[in-house]
Amino acid sequence: MTPRETRVLVVEDDEALMMGLVENLEVEGYTVLQAVNGNDALDMAIKLKPDLVILDVMLPGMSGYEVCKHIREEGLRTPIIMLTARKEEFDRVLGFDLGTDDYVTKPFSIKELLARVKAILRRSDGSTIEQRKFAFGDFDMDLESRTFTKKGEEIQLTRTEFDLLAYFLAHEGKALSRENLMNDVWGSSYFGTQRSLDSFVAGLRKKIEKKPSDPKFILTVHGVGYKFSSDGKPKK
Repeated sequence: MTPRETRVLVVEDDEALMMGLVENLEVEGYTVLQAVNGNDALDMAIKLKPDLVILDVMLPGMSGYEVCKHIREEGLRTPIIMLTARKEEFDRVLGFDLGTDDYVTKPFSIKELLARVKAILRRSDGSTIEQRKFAFGDFDMDLESRTFTKKGEEIQLTRTEFDLLAYFLAHEGKALSRENLMNDVWGSSYFGTQRSLDSFVAGLRKKIEKKPSDPKFILTVHGVGYKFSSDGKPKK
């Protein structure tokens, strides 16, 4: 997918910031769609199905959190980058729980935001993992159709959750450092923190573990990062 084929929906009610985002994205070759309130943003996301959404948290009518939640409830895996002036950890975790793929706190560098846009869209082009199908427990993952099912019933994963789980499955049994996970799944240009990674892992555990607080598949390797066990049995 080249920039000129890519449509980015920007949802921002600050006129000056919107103008700056649109100008810089268009210079990069993206086609930019615009919305200034949550209701219009949700309608455009569902009807127009952009390749990426840049979504402000504080919006008239419907908050960015609500927009993100409804987009995921519609079954859309459109990547979402959330913008916020808030710095509390609760807001960041809430955004990831609702299905956002990345999080940028205002004020931010436009170069940083563009790098995140490119990183997310690059992941969307397709996985570099050679094996295309995986199975563990009651779950099946198909990288070609990008589906994840439990006993034949599809489970909705965000694009980032899907890519992270696919990476775990492709490297089963290996202790993976947080740094390597972030570099290999998101790319070296990713500006997220290890807390962001931990939030995504927590989200995945809620969807695949019987007891997320006592995981059997995604195991914590203390002082290192994580390890995946497909048989659901902790490795000694």
